[in-house]
Amino acid sequence: MRDQVLWRKEGRIVALLTDRLGIDIERALDILYNSHTYALLINPDSGLQLQSDEYILTDLLRELEA
Repeated sequence: MRDQVLWRKEGRIVALLTDRLGIDIERALDILYNSHTYALLINPDSGLQLQSDEYILTDLLRELEA
């Protein structure tokens, strides 16, 4: 069950990323899966899974700016 919820969250974050940056889904997936934010997201001990999609997107965009 937890995997399905996380999978849906990842999908929503990718959709937000495509809208925000105007990129295609494949590029958004590449950005997400190769980010430090994603490493935290898949680690249940980080607590990031409990945050909103927008919060996670903001973290991801900050990481991209750095």
